[in-house]
Amino acid sequence: MSGTEATESLVGRTVELEIGPIAHGGHCVARWDGRAVFVRHALPGERVVARITEGVEPARYLRADAVSVVRPAPQRVPAPCQYAHPGGCGGCDFQHVAPQAQRELLAAVVREQLSRLAGVDYDVVVEPVDDGDGLGWRTRVSYAVDAEGRPGLRRHRSHEVVPIERCLIAHPDLPAVHGRALAAVSSVQAVCSGVGDTAVIADGRVVAGRTRLRERVHGREFRSSSGGFWQVHPRAAEVLVDTVLRYAEVCPGDTVCDLYAGSGLFSAFLGAAVGRQGHVIAVESDSRAVKDARRNLHDLPQVQIRHAPVAAVLGERTLSEAPDVVVLDPPRTGARARVVRGVAALRPSRVVYVACDPAALARDVAIFAELGYGLSQLRAFALFPMTHHVECVALLEPMS
Repeated sequence: MSGTEATESLVGRTVELEIGPIAHGGHCVARWDGRAVFVRHALPGERVVARITEGVEPARYLRADAVSVVRPAPQRVPAPCQYAHPGGCGGCDFQHVAPQAQRELLAAVVREQLSRLAGVDYDVVVEPVDDGDGLGWRTRVSYAVDAEGRPGLRRHRSHEVVPIERCLIAHPDLPAVHGRALAAVSSVQAVCSGVGDTAVIADGRVVAGRTRLRERVHGREFRSSSGGFWQVHPRAAEVLVDTVLRYAEVCPGDTVCDLYAGSGLFSAFLGAAVGRQGHVIAVESDSRAVKDARRNLHDLPQVQIRHAPVAAVLGERTLSEAPDVVVLDPPRTGARARVVRGVAALRPSRVVYVACDPAALARDVAIFAELGYGLSQLRAFALFPMTHHVECVALLEPMS
């Protein structure tokens, strides 16, 4: 085989495939010519004609889109969105899948990641958080802007912008971004809150609406910067708070560490649970989130806010007292070894881990196990319908 042939592109070639199991990332796995093919727009058990989108002749794996279905799975439904098709918008993964089947796919992914990466067998069930059809839930949508000033979303694994007239998973209360003067803008974000506040943010600057949005969770008001982090599903904050409190089982007088505390969502309710005799240490590195947290937690003197990286606080052993419970909600990449070791060194009776990526969670669960903490309970929630993202809350406890 010549050098040219050795790197021959397979992009554009069509092949007929038997689709295997779902994989983390919104695609299914098939086999062709001795290699794995990661196929989008397909379902396990289907036979499809797929077009290769990435890969060269000697590659061990390829990527592809299912462009026609020879034998459909019973869970397949017509995609409600006109942009959800091969070569279209890359924002959603499962528009072609019935809602209950979407949750079953997500559960299979979480189970597989825990088994493969952490050696843990857990009967995961992904729970719905509403009885809707998976549309109209996203309260924060970021659009890229193309060269003609049109807002849109990018193709899967591409920088190419697909102009979008209407995103079906966007919340109906989001402010309009179409029709605005966007010629000199590279991105625009539309935001709405649960109490009706809205904002439009262009290239990081608020150009319409409020600079701080109000949210209400179990009757308590929070404020967050318009461009800052807040859960994007309207039910997410309450669902996660309830689950964290149930797993934490904090009592009056307890000491709790809330790591990656953000604008203080969990700290507020943990602080109320421990009371004035207790202590909550909220650690957050983002300056904007810390500013929001100081406002949101000003009536809770038992909550101490530490503006610092989590790893630095744990590594310096500067906590004034050993916590009874540690709550952590790390970024998508997970807590990672240094932070996990620091948490385990505190020897809390419970660790409550909120995770938006099952692979990162599984890797950290494996490290916790090496340090004497085992996974005892886990709940998973479909907080991002139509996509491959899933939110998990895990309880880790000392192993006997």
